[in-house]
Amino acid sequence: MSSHLHTNHLIHETSPYLRQHAHNPVDWQPWGEAALDQARRESKPILLSIGYSACHWCHVMAHESFEDEATAAVMNELFINIKVDREERPDLDKIYQTAFQLLHRRAGGWPLTMFLTPDDHVPFVGGTYFPKTPRYGMPAFTEVLRRVSDHYRQHPHDIRQQNQVLLDALCRDAPPVSPEATLTAAPLQASRDQLLNDLDRTYGGFDGAPKFPHPARLEQLLRHWIASQRCDDFQCQEPDREAEAAIRLTLGKMARGGIYDHLGGGFYRYSVDAEWQIPHFEKMLYDNGPLLALYAQAWQATGDARLRTVAEETGAWLIREMQAPEGGYYATLDADSEGEEGRFYLWTPEQVRELLNVEEYAALAVCYGLELPPNFEGSAWHLRLTAEPMELAQRLRVEPTQVNAWLTSARNELFTVRSQRIWPGRDEKILTAWNGLAIRGMAVAGRLLERNDFVASAERALDFIQTRLWQNGRLLAVHKDGQSRLNAYLDDYAFLIDGVLELRECRCREGDLDFAQALADVLLDQFEDRTAGGFYFTAHDHEPLIQRPKPPHDDALPSGNGVAAQVLLKLGRLTGEDRYRQAAERTLHWAWPTLRQIPTACSALLMALADNLEPAPTNGK
Repeated sequence: MSSHLHTNHLIHETSPYLRQHAHNPVDWQPWGEAALDQARRESKPILLSIGYSACHWCHVMAHESFEDEATAAVMNELFINIKVDREERPDLDKIYQTAFQLLHRRAGGWPLTMFLTPDDHVPFVGGTYFPKTPRYGMPAFTEVLRRVSDHYRQHPHDIRQQNQVLLDALCRDAPPVSPEATLTAAPLQASRDQLLNDLDRTYGGFDGAPKFPHPARLEQLLRHWIASQRCDDFQCQEPDREAEAAIRLTLGKMARGGIYDHLGGGFYRYSVDAEWQIPHFEKMLYDNGPLLALYAQAWQATGDARLRTVAEETGAWLIREMQAPEGGYYATLDADSEGEEGRFYLWTPEQVRELLNVEEYAALAVCYGLELPPNFEGSAWHLRLTAEPMELAQRLRVEPTQVNAWLTSARNELFTVRSQRIWPGRDEKILTAWNGLAIRGMAVAGRLLERNDFVASAERALDFIQTRLWQNGRLLAVHKDGQSRLNAYLDDYAFLIDGVLELRECRCREGDLDFAQALADVLLDQFEDRTAGGFYFTAHDHEPLIQRPKPPHDDALPSGNGVAAQVLLKLGRLTGEDRYRQAAERTLHWAWPTLRQIPTACSALLMALADNLEPAPTNGK
């Protein structure tokens, strides 16, 4: 017998995020015809809440408002309440995040809170996190709910007019580009110049606080630097030292900072400060796959041993903590444990001193900041590299190998003790797109670092996807609790093809090229805009929504259009089938105005453009 006072429609879902809300007093429903039909019949506006299981502010709003009986009563009286896992339904998230930006002229985030008209599902009011009581300059959530409901009932004509303007903006297409237009390297140089202009020359990266890694931008700069060193039969070019310096600075500062887990490996989502010191502690598969590949590639280009260490530790973390026994990679590790953000990862000097001998503690305290003031909320320490082991060796007049031995022993002991703490939640759904990114990362690192265990891990993940998520000639997007479901999106196909082709560079396995072609054929048949070029985010037979996105820009993930163009160019060279190359070039022509106007937002497409102008060598196995 259940001990819960409430159980809503989310109890039947497999998404861990949705099931976290299954016992809220809010009458949540998943997105689907039942909820949408009820909204139409009752003429109630829809409260659409989009989040994900590792989202700290999603947890905060849930605890404050969605678990509160009084708030839930207002929500249930005035709205049809729909909860969406943005990782399972990136199509809905893309649409309503874009709508939020159009309504507010700024980026959204999670939790995303949108109020939709019941007949056409167009948002007329939107927000992100709302507090239960007035603070942060925001009204109480229940006050927002009542104001929105009143506005919906009292101003239907105004809402219809606003909705039509919003729909027109959402569905406005870019002007077509002549297929005869010449594609040039101009956006590549423009992007390089702008990225270096935006570079934080003290700490690396391209933002202030909060600061995100942006692996696609960094890979583009790395490729630019490597390409600048090429020689032909007559002369060698002058290497782009500025691009090289930007790569070394950014990857080095990230590797030393608190955005990297110095005990367990892997990167957190982003840094709350501009110095990469204190992270938002969630760990996402979609960050770590691209960063793994990037650090391995940067090690090959620079010979910097620290970059290799980071790549090896990140790959080991993926295998140890993120790979399911069946082979696929899990989605996320939460930021919170025991109800507190970062608690799993934090230390005090007293805790550490009890675990280590005198030499180990002295080395760790100096090199990882324990002798400095606390750096997390005034009372705890988050480890980051504050002094180089070589410096300490010189101060103590001992061999660097001795300091490294102390540090290795100390980190191993702390890792063992940390592993016995209460762990952050892990979202164990297996997402096809994110697995494609991780398979690519493991394959690139496995090949460059000569780590056969990484290659074998990637093979296991690919075999899982092909066995459980490739059904009747189509991909599915998510697997959880033995169930594979939801029609796959552009990113699922593009990222998985990329992973398959990178894995094929490591070894030739029968059937992999055929699988990549089968995926590419669905991509061309179900996703391509055959009139204007480029690829829609959803398939031609997908559920009709208020917009059908065709995104050229990178966001937290690389652009599906950019990765699709890259892999189709590679497939065209491998197979000799010109239809793949032609589809890639149609994509680049469609994206050409955007590439010229805002190239720094389109690193994945720019890498495809570079491949099209000067094809990279391909392993012909």
